[in-house]
Formats: sequence, structure tokens, C-alpha cells
Amino acid sequence: MHAHPESTRPPGCALLPACPSSSRTGDRLVKSLSLLAALAVGIASPAFAQQPPSPVLGGLDAVYPDLDALYRDLHQNPELSLQEEKTAAKLAERLRKLGYEVTTKVGGHGIVALLRNGKGPTVMLRTDLDGLPVEEKTGLPYASKTKVKDASGATVPTMHACGHDVHMTSWLGTATLLAKAKDQWRGTLMLVGQPAEEIGAGARAMLADGLFKRFGKPDFAVAQHTVPTAAAGTVQFTPGYSMASVDSVDVTLYGKGGHGAYPHTTVDPVVMAARTILSLQTLVSREKHPLEPAVVTVGSIHGGTKHNIIPDEVRLQLTVRTYKPEVRKALLAGIERVAKAEAMASGAPRPPDVSVTEGTPATYNDPELTKRLVAAVGRVLGEKNLSEAPSVMGGEDFSEYGRAGVPAVMLWLGITEPKRFAEAKAAGETLPSAHSPFYAPDRERTLRTGVTTLTTAALELLGKP
Repeated sequence: MHAHPESTRPPGCALLPACPSSSRTGDRLVKSLSLLAALAVGIASPAFAQQPPSPVLGGLDAVYPDLDALYRDLHQNPELSLQEEKTAAKLAERLRKLGYEVTTKVGGHGIVALLRNGKGPTVMLRTDLDGLPVEEKTGLPYASKTKVKDASGATVPTMHACGHDVHMTSWLGTATLLAKAKDQWRGTLMLVGQPAEEIGAGARAMLADGLFKRFGKPDFAVAQHTVPTAAAGTVQFTPGYSMASVDSVDVTLYGKGGHGAYPHTTVDPVVMAARTILSLQTLVSREKHPLEPAVVTVGSIHGGTKHNIIPDEVRLQLTVRTYKPEVRKALLAGIERVAKAEAMASGAPRPPDVSVTEGTPATYNDPELTKRLVAAVGRVLGEKNLSEAPSVMGGEDFSEYGRAGVPAVMLWLGITEPKRFAEAKAAGETLPSAHSPFYAPDRERTLRTGVTTLTTAALELLGKP
């Protein structure tokens, strides 16, 4: 959906092709009202058909064209984790012009922007900055054609296939509206632009670089994440555990290589790996309480070079997902125990190497804060545009801020065009997921909902004049 000129769309008419003004004919008014009625009984209710209760949100129409241009620029020019220099510079420049105190290069290419506006709570709004090594296949006129060098030096296509461009644009939109309406709130806005979310490293890096010591510990932290399993214009929430902890585990099993025709002269690490993979499944099925969610997946196995050669070693790569810290600890310990036991049973010449290379704790949404924000957002979007979503086994390093002692909530932002969403649901069709080359948000509806939701959440938590 393309942006409409400000003059043809007063506040409250974001979903209409052209909203009626006092100069429109009666026919135009009837058509517009008919469209409103149709939307009201359709799949996705018009989240903006009612007049926003806050005067702050009334400024969205005026700033939307600039936000739309920013979104398309960010989408066309993604940067990989730890390489977000240009992305951070674009956002930092805009924030400085809005009057924020901006500090860059926090924990890498991280941004911290503060807007102090009298006594009141400090509210942290976080966005992530990085894209993914994915080749875009959406066919959009503003599709990314960017190619960059990854950490290994290989040239790879790059795409915002996880909605971070939506997150950044909504975040800047909220920053803009609140900077222009300082008479409507009190306290301190703390905007955090975080690098390296996709590799689970950015939040830890910013905290290690003194995020809360240098800039103050916020009273609340709020973020959004796009989700294709909800219609654009709607928001979902999950109190308590929302996303899982994520651990990447590398296991190297050592054997004694030799000729495939004479296996009795070897210690076969391929057979050792096969037994290890099967034994690992019992950690979930037989050692963990059946009502505690967990996943242990062996995502890759590498070993050997030829049909008739038994190799010296085999390497496994695992992903481990849990919610509760005690379950996470037990599974990681169990993986090492099983690998060592299978190596010993095989007569391996040396114990295996087991290492956790990446780790992110589970994302926990503070239940009381969730309830408070959902009530506030519901008053603006309408309760029928909010719904509770089940927990998922994906992971997010936004969890690190909650773990550091800040009450935190991440809301899910629907991105799928409402009619397309209804058709897919009726047909039982699976829509392109995050990290898919076909990931394509319903742009205007999603951005407007993102700005409205994040702004409403901030206003709910900030002090009142």
C-alpha cells in the first residue's frame, strides 16, 4: 500500500484509500462509510477507523510519508550482524535532529538516545538493527539487492527477512511523535538501537559496555517483533514465557580412522555419532518432565571424505530450546554426559569436545506489565484487534534486559495483508515465516500499527503532565 498525500488523509483514516473531507460529495462519503462497515465485519477490523484518544497519535499522518521513505531505504540497504554502521548512522542522525542526546558505538554499532522531559519514569524502547544473509525473492519494487561480505569473507545476499526494518521505522516514528509532543508526557525516553540480534550477541554486548551503568537503568523496557501469523493491523501478546532460551552446541567425536573394508582396526566415529544422536533424544523424552517444553535438534553432522574411508572425527551442531533455566541447565549437562558416555562405550581414543558457542536466555514478559500495556493498546486499536498468542520456541536476546532486572514486554506485530491472511487460514496454508526470502509485510498498515502500538505503550508508562 502506497502512502497517500497528507491533504487527503486526516487522522483516523489510515486504512481508507482516500478519506472524506468537508468538500467531498455525498457519494464519496457513502462509499467511504460502506468501506468502513465492510472492514468492521471482515477479518481485520480497521485499527485506525476511530479517532485516536491521544493527541500525540494525531501527528502520525503528517510524519508517515517520511517514515515510509525511511522504511524502503532500510529495506533496500540491510547490513549483517556486527556490520550495522550505516544503519546506525542514519538513525542516529535523525534522532539528533529531533533533540535526543545520542551516543553511538555502544557495544559495537549500538545506539542510545535519551530525551529527558522532567521528573518521571525512564522507559526504554528497543529496536534491533541487523539483517540476514538471505536472498530476497519477494518481487517488491523496493526489494533488497544488496550483497555484502560476511564474517568469513564470503559475498552473500542480504535481506531484512525478520522485520527489523519495520521495528526500526516504528521505533523512529514513536521517537518523532513523542519528541513533538513533550507537553503530553513526563520522564525520560531511552531509545536503544541494538546490533547483532540475529546472532544473539548484541544485547549482551551493550550491557557489557555499560548500557545501564552509563545511561541509567530504565523502569520499563518495551519492544515489538513482527509476526506473519497475524493480520496487519493487529497485535498479539504472551504473558510470562514468550520465547525460548537458545543454545548452539558443538560436539566433536573422536575415533580412529582407517579402511572401510577393515572396520575392526578402527574406532568408527560415524557409528559413534549415530548412537549419540539417538541417545540425545532421550534427554527430552525420558529425562525431562513431560509438561516442560524443550527441543534438542541436531542440525548438522559432518565427517568423512570418501565411501571407503572411516574418518578420525565427526562434528555435530545442535540447537537447544527451553524456557526454564533449570531445564536448560539439565539439558546442556545431559548433552555432554551422553556424548562422553557414547565415546567411552565406543572405546574412543579421547573424550569428545562439547562447547556452547551461542546462548540466549528465554524471553519472559512481565505479566503485570503485559496486562497494563495490552489494556492501553486495546483502547486505541480496539480489543478485537488484540489477541493472546501461545509461546514459541524461537529466541530473542531482548530477554537479556529482563534478565538484568528490568520489567520487560515484547509485543507481536501482525504483518500479513488481512485478506491474504484470511485466505491462507481458510485453506490451511502456511505463510512465509521469518527468515524466508518471501517475507513481505503489508507495509503501510504494519508501520502505522507499529508506531501506534509503541507510542501508546510509551505514553502509558511515562509520567503524565
